[in-house]
Amino acid sequence: MSLSIIGLIVYSMALVAVCIRILFETNSTTKTLAYLLLCLFVPVIGIGFYVTFGVNYWQKKYYGKKFKQGIETLKDLKADVQDYERTAIANKNESVNQFSELTLLIDKDLGSPLTNNNQVTLLINGEQKFPELIAEINAAKHHIHLEYYIFEYDTIGTEIIELLITKAKQGVEVRFIYDDFGSPTIKKKTEARMREAGVLVFPFHKVRFYLLANRINYRNHRKIVVIDGHTAFVGGINVSDRYINNEPGKLFWRDTHIKIQGPGVYYLQYLFISDWNFCCEHKLKPNNNYFAATTVNEESTYIQIAASGPDSMFSSIQYSILQAIFLAKKEILITTPYFIPGDGILDALSVAALSGLSVKLLVPGISDSKLVNAASRSNYNSLLLSGVEIYTYQKGFVHAKTMVTDGLLSIVGTANMDVRSFDLNFEVNALIYDQKIGATMRTQFFDDLKYAYKLDREKWSTRSLIQQLPERIARLFSPVL
Repeated sequence: MSLSIIGLIVYSMALVAVCIRILFETNSTTKTLAYLLLCLFVPVIGIGFYVTFGVNYWQKKYYGKKFKQGIETLKDLKADVQDYERTAIANKNESVNQFSELTLLIDKDLGSPLTNNNQVTLLINGEQKFPELIAEINAAKHHIHLEYYIFEYDTIGTEIIELLITKAKQGVEVRFIYDDFGSPTIKKKTEARMREAGVLVFPFHKVRFYLLANRINYRNHRKIVVIDGHTAFVGGINVSDRYINNEPGKLFWRDTHIKIQGPGVYYLQYLFISDWNFCCEHKLKPNNNYFAATTVNEESTYIQIAASGPDSMFSSIQYSILQAIFLAKKEILITTPYFIPGDGILDALSVAALSGLSVKLLVPGISDSKLVNAASRSNYNSLLLSGVEIYTYQKGFVHAKTMVTDGLLSIVGTANMDVRSFDLNFEVNALIYDQKIGATMRTQFFDDLKYAYKLDREKWSTRSLIQQLPERIARLFSPVL
């Protein structure tokens, strides 16, 4: 038997094995069909693409350990916040009443409690976030926990690192997780200085060549800061000078972050501890020092945290967005830099618009990724035809990840409205059930629309095939963009 025949037999057996794996391990029908066609009609390369990007090797083998560790931490957390949760449920406001099914979904799925008596500060762009963050770090007495996807060693990054070093020398516990793919400017020399001063710093995943593609595919996209167990920051703003709009002629970055004070901090602390115990050798055992939040009596803001990642049993963030859309009665306002959400959310938005709700979507006119922007545009036609209003931001790059529903529910977090954030990245969103915050978020959305161009439904639907073809091609790569 010749080598060519043996090679063909081996390849055929490998192809059958890969196709069977696709059928059993890919939940989405669209993805399953796409991977099957790719493997069948693009020999060798198709199998290589699926093996590299389509298989979640880590969910069972690697992230399974993380999941089990997190469950134990969560049991302790739930015991600590039961009183806060009971109080929140007993004193529901209008926002919680309308979205009660959403609060139950997140609690049942994630064990993430609904808490009230929180204080929430809305932070627009880096100009508002970084002074607040630096002030809280300066005031830290027991611990500082930071977790970022992008942490650049530029002006603001250097300032924060030097401050962390100072606080560590003062005896404050400082722990810092960064994503190795998203933060390439964190060099060994910088890490060595931080560790020498007492800062505990680790990459979430150390990217090594033989695991390069798969570890790049699963990114820790969270931006979490927890200080002394009572104050936390979460949202879309990484640590980078690009988020500070202080130079003429510089690209304007529009983003949203929040500061939380109160028991709503607890679940963010739980997420940090779970991520920390997964990625470093210095395991952290929760105690009262890390969960020190008390109710902020002058405020009564209700907060719940939604999180998901490759270790999640369900696509929790996607489910929470879908439920928020389903429960809307009047208006849905969405801002996202990347809009490739999949059929479920596309259909839900279309149904909402066709049912008479006002649905508005703000996306970048200027993007940091032409490929992602092209894939996003491929979704606009069906939405426009159903009555969704789409606006493209022209002042700069809009990077905020927010949603406001009926002026009662506000979502601020790290998750983009795309397949990557729903299925592949570690993400976190804060859900704020509050009319006051909703009104402020709603005002900010309409202020942003002043710098946006509204797409014309008729013009968009009659664009030439030459204009649409690159978008359709880009859409094929949406699962890994």
